[in-house]
Amino acid sequence: MLQQITIQTPNAKRLKPLLKSAIQSQLDDIEHGIQSTRTKLEAFEKQYKMNTAEFLRRFTPDDLGETLDFIEWQGETKMLALLEEKKTAFTEAQVK
Repeated sequence: MLQQITIQTPNAKRLKPLLKSAIQSQLDDIEHGIQSTRTKLEAFEKQYKMNTAEFLRRFTPDDLGETLDFIEWQGETKMLALLEEKKTAFTEAQVK
């Protein structure tokens, strides 16, 4: 379901391009963050010779333990999910 946000301004013609530009700038920053996070995840996968899905399944004190690398790896997976959620929100936004 689409929801609408109302912004009142005396000069919509000047504000619309600024809003579109701001959204695009955020999307660019988010995309950069996604690429950076994926690079970090790939480094962990190579270092520990397992993919991220397997790591998350095994990341328990009884199996892998809680090293700083593993805590960071888990944090990067959470960051990627957050960034992808933000990307979807901004991508779906429409300025009319």
